[in-house]
Amino acid sequence: MVSKNQIKLITSLQQKKFRKEHQLFFAEGKKVIQELIHSNFFLENLFTTTASFPEVNPKKILPISESELKKISALTTPNDCLAVFRMPESKSISETGLIVALDDIRDPGNLGTIIRLCDWFGISELVCSEETVDIYNPKVVQATMGSIARVNVTYVNLEKFIAETTLPVFGTFMDGDNIYKSELPKEGVIVMGNEANGISSQIEKAVNHRIAIPRFGNLQQTESLNVATATAIILSEFKRS
Repeated sequence: MVSKNQIKLITSLQQKKFRKEHQLFFAEGKKVIQELIHSNFFLENLFTTTASFPEVNPKKILPISESELKKISALTTPNDCLAVFRMPESKSISETGLIVALDDIRDPGNLGTIIRLCDWFGISELVCSEETVDIYNPKVVQATMGSIARVNVTYVNLEKFIAETTLPVFGTFMDGDNIYKSELPKEGVIVMGNEANGISSQIEKAVNHRIAIPRFGNLQQTESLNVATATAIILSEFKRS
């Protein structure tokens, strides 16, 4: 049975300060949980109503009722299982190949989707500004659908990182060069900006290649693309080159 203290702890993990304090986070749903179990994430406990996990030590599996699961779930409609994992130690950034850098991305769904895109396109390094939403936010973890296990996400002083990197730095701007007509290298940092404000002025100064996804609509009235959608198009073009 799940205890009141366990319910209190797991509920607290919906907040960043408690995740940081306990160095724990949780994931929901069998697919995401299995992806993390088979990676470098250490499983603390697994709470389930019906799901079977033969690969997990039975001592770590705790039965839970649907009503109890609803109390600790971050989902409107809870899954049938929730697992608590220990945060892995941070790894150094490998400055080779393509690196995606996020400047103040605030929406958990966008970050989760961008992590999935990095996984899909074989981008192993995702660098985030310190203002970007926390990777262990339950909504981010859910949106990654397990890709969190295969992409190294690092939070840094982004301005400092970009100023010091030896790689070419690409930024997405409305007035940038048409990405479909640009020669794109196999290595570089691709900066994606905040949902509402784009790339900040401090980061913009360090960008040495301005690129844009051109608009093809007749009226040309769409202000911008969703940042995750734009990331998908840009990574596709970089990988096609």
